[in-house]
Amino acid sequence: MKRFVPFTLALFLITSYISAQSDKSNAERLYNDAERSAEFMDWGLGMFVHWSHDSQLGSVISHSMVGASEDYLDRYLNDLPQTFNPTRYNPDEWMALAKLAGVKYMVFTTKHHNGFCMWDTQTTDFNIMNTPYGKDIVAQYVDACRRHGIKVGLYFSPEDFKFQHDFGITVRRRGGSGEEEKELHAYNAKQLDELFGNYGEIDVIFFDGRGGGDLRNYIHKIQPKCIVTRGEMKTPEQKLPDSPMPGPWESCYTLGTQWQFKPTNEDYKSGTDLIKMLIEIRAKGGNLLLNVGPEPSGIIPFEQERIFRELALWNFVNHEGIQNIRPCRIIGEKNIFYTQSQSGDAVYAFLNEFTGENRWKHGERKEVLLESLKATPSTKISVLGQNDKVVEYRPQKNPESRYKQTEDGLEISVVRAQRLYNNRNWPNPIVVKLENVEFIER
Repeated sequence: MKRFVPFTLALFLITSYISAQSDKSNAERLYNDAERSAEFMDWGLGMFVHWSHDSQLGSVISHSMVGASEDYLDRYLNDLPQTFNPTRYNPDEWMALAKLAGVKYMVFTTKHHNGFCMWDTQTTDFNIMNTPYGKDIVAQYVDACRRHGIKVGLYFSPEDFKFQHDFGITVRRRGGSGEEEKELHAYNAKQLDELFGNYGEIDVIFFDGRGGGDLRNYIHKIQPKCIVTRGEMKTPEQKLPDSPMPGPWESCYTLGTQWQFKPTNEDYKSGTDLIKMLIEIRAKGGNLLLNVGPEPSGIIPFEQERIFRELALWNFVNHEGIQNIRPCRIIGEKNIFYTQSQSGDAVYAFLNEFTGENRWKHGERKEVLLESLKATPSTKISVLGQNDKVVEYRPQKNPESRYKQTEDGLEISVVRAQRLYNNRNWPNPIVVKLENVEFIER
């Protein structure tokens, strides 16, 4: 049976919260559940999905409405939905790729700024049910997440260009009279009633735009275990912080230059760049939310899938240093980043120097100085993904990992013994696990 929070309750909670804020009272301020926040920090990698009916045009999602002529808006709002028919949409395929890559949670654009709803909503006709496709995309997405054990995340824009247009004001992100704000809050609350009442427990909500700060308290009331990311925690977009940030945080990035599908003139990041980005974010205590933009048909573009598969191979080998970890007191040095196990018994050193053109050849031994670490009587080291016993076709080669303490730090000597590509060239970082080591006090 579908559970539904009454619209009157939605409006009451929203207006109560706004009133409390205007009185500058924090008595009713609610926050993410501490236990769930700690769990969120363990996940490490999420998949963001930007997809709406204007993916047919290959345009920036939603924003082409700002500054558009009335003729453009009329065709965008009325004609474009009539040709949106993603017959190849299969969320199980999305989940299979995500799970292979080590993705623990997904965030899907239920409604972007344009106001087009990807679920069966009673609040507006501007939704997926009034397209040739005519099926609830959000319901299928949520069910697929649960089948594959991936946490369910929803993106929701409190700003709504269709609502603005219907209200008779010029479509915009900033400025305007604000006369529509009260009605828009009530409208958003009713949509959140549907999303949080009709699809069971939701793990993550990402608010994007004005009004998200007001709605977060509402979500904490109707589903206290749901984590509010943007709207409550830091979510830097297309950038990395210079230093660690307190508490859980999340950095969201595109694979190319655009969030939604861009059919031509796109410039994609390399798999190596994405892997290094993931490493640095995890070393600084955050999660990486990495975006894909499905084609109008519903499939993930060929180029984006290939990049995710390179990330999948690397994470398949090195996931131990990425998931269920915590940042170290020293995040890194030179071309090295560190993470540690939750217990602190193991430190993971990500050797970023030997990547790209400076890649580490198969079977080659290298010595690396870790200036921040020192050994203890029970120190052990190994390379993630390999057994340190054999190099293929080279029985005379001893790949055992070694270390020695020096005045300058801990010198490790390791071999890249695992063969991951046919040409034996591996362009991505090697990860060394160091058990029972200590950070040097400086």
